[in-house]
Amino acid sequence: MFKLENIKKLKSTLLSVGLSGLLASSAMAASKEVSVDGAVKYPIKDGKYSSYHVNTQDIKSYNIGRTPTENEIKAWDIDVKPDGTGLPEFEMNRGQVVLGDDGKPKKAEGSVEWGGELYDAQCVMCHGDFGAGGKGGYPRLAGGSVNSLKHQRLNPADEHPNPESPLRTVGSYWPYASTLYWYIQDSMPYPHSKSLSNSETYAITAYILSVNGITYEGEEMDDDFVLDKEKMMKIKMPNADGFYPEVDTKDPRQGVKNMTALLSDPKIYGTGTKCMKDCIKEDTDKLLMKIEYDLTDSANQPISVVRDLPKVVDTSVKPGQLTYETNCSACHGNPAIGAPVLGDKDAWSKVIAQGIDKVYHNGINGINTMPPRGGTDLTDDQMKEVIDYMINSSK
Repeated sequence: MFKLENIKKLKSTLLSVGLSGLLASSAMAASKEVSVDGAVKYPIKDGKYSSYHVNTQDIKSYNIGRTPTENEIKAWDIDVKPDGTGLPEFEMNRGQVVLGDDGKPKKAEGSVEWGGELYDAQCVMCHGDFGAGGKGGYPRLAGGSVNSLKHQRLNPADEHPNPESPLRTVGSYWPYASTLYWYIQDSMPYPHSKSLSNSETYAITAYILSVNGITYEGEEMDDDFVLDKEKMMKIKMPNADGFYPEVDTKDPRQGVKNMTALLSDPKIYGTGTKCMKDCIKEDTDKLLMKIEYDLTDSANQPISVVRDLPKVVDTSVKPGQLTYETNCSACHGNPAIGAPVLGDKDAWSKVIAQGIDKVYHNGINGINTMPPRGGTDLTDDQMKEVIDYMINSSK
């Protein structure tokens, strides 16, 4: 038991930590006009809370939407587990297996070389060449080592501070390759996630594993290496054992010993005195939790249902604006990416100097690290509209 005291009101209300006491306290507080912190509690009267109706029906079931079809479930059920469960064997389209020219299921697979091409077209603008440097705050994908994870982040003011911090990348930190495949297919590329086919995802996964020096059966993944479900399940990441001790041992007793040894290591817990029982030595009946800010003045106002919003001079959405915000802002809204940023007059004046037809052509066909149409499926007219929007917003 402890007391809750409002500093301004000097008024205390007894609260119970137990569930039954909590319910009783809530009922007691609800019966009062103002709660202990000064907030208003309006009563429910005639089925209404102030001027709003309260649903008092006894609802036993809901009839919202419909049961998804089997193919709809397959299309969204793309999670992949570390043991390989969920990795696709074939190409899929909206939950259905894609057939090849021979009428048989088309195998899902991708080479390192193809993955490099896809990476340069859809990933390099954020994650840098070879995954070696995330631009604009986007994460680095390659580099580091398992040994670097042991570096402690020390205070720079220490006598001998550690100049290096742990470098956590796909190759040095991630315990399973399956997580990389799942993350890419579910969330990448950033502007249009879930747009990659199973084979494209295998290819990009193979490329990222390759630049991290991950091996397959002891051999490096060269450009000709082709990744598929069977090979993916055989890949062992360098930090696979870096999170938990080995418990799936031939002798079950050894697994218990491994876990016991880990939990007995004081280095994994930090420092300080720990307490799990009888930690408070004072009389708990005299302990106070104090409320410093009384809400009475601001919260105890007359009931009102006025919901007028401030007047806005212009709420119209300009042509191309929504397309920009949905598909282009990730790069053209971040100066670190290198693309001309919306509103940067100097940058866009140089672009416009090429002539509008040339600007349209570059946007539709791609230029430098920008893929064709920015990696989207926008039509020529939509591309021209969004380009016009960016130009007009940067004058």
